[in-house]
Amino acid sequence: MSLYFSVGNGTKYMKVFLNIERDIPIYSVETNEKKVALTFDAAWGEEYTDEILKILEKNNVKATFFLVGNWVERYPEKVKKIHEKGHEIGNHSTSHPHFTELNNEKIKEEIFITSEKIKAINNKGTTLFRPPFGDYNSEVVKAVKETGHYCILWDVDSLDWKNPGEDVILSRVIEKTDNGSIVLFHNNAEETPKVLDRIIKELKKKNFTFVKMSDLIYKDNYYIDNLGRQKRIK
Repeated sequence: MSLYFSVGNGTKYMKVFLNIERDIPIYSVETNEKKVALTFDAAWGEEYTDEILKILEKNNVKATFFLVGNWVERYPEKVKKIHEKGHEIGNHSTSHPHFTELNNEKIKEEIFITSEKIKAINNKGTTLFRPPFGDYNSEVVKAVKETGHYCILWDVDSLDWKNPGEDVILSRVIEKTDNGSIVLFHNNAEETPKVLDRIIKELKKKNFTFVKMSDLIYKDNYYIDNLGRQKRIK
């Protein structure tokens, strides 16, 4: 059980632990380097995927795609293309359920099935997992760890799935991105390919570099603070 107390404007929290510390996914990474990870969730259609891949290639950017197992089954050629273009493939469950409604066994089943589906295409299993809807609790994060995956969320939400307008997406991403940010996009959001090139160019003007998720996170000697920021143990 954990208690949270709001301090000041609510952006800082003091944690009082009673018996069990809360497990939290990685929302961002603490680093002095100006590097960020662009991530794309793929759960439904695929019509904008090729255009997104072309934009990333044109700008020499590698990204991470979190794929749902059912999507992998429907579009194996897209999975193969994502892999062949040098992008990283993460796990986004098999059927895109709310993970807080599943027991430990079902959580692991959702992850392992999709990992095997991806492995059958690119000969690599997955080590990164993003819970559908960003839905998690301590039990979910623990189960994800037990499968050998890092649990990944985001600190910059483009809200592209809402189609709020290209300028809205652009300003949200540019204003919120910082060192170690994880940016969330969706492969089937209509406005994403229309604004992605501008976003990349604007971030490059700010001297940001783009890395795959596994090249951003720390693999050992780290902890995750109560805001989800992964930090080195000094």
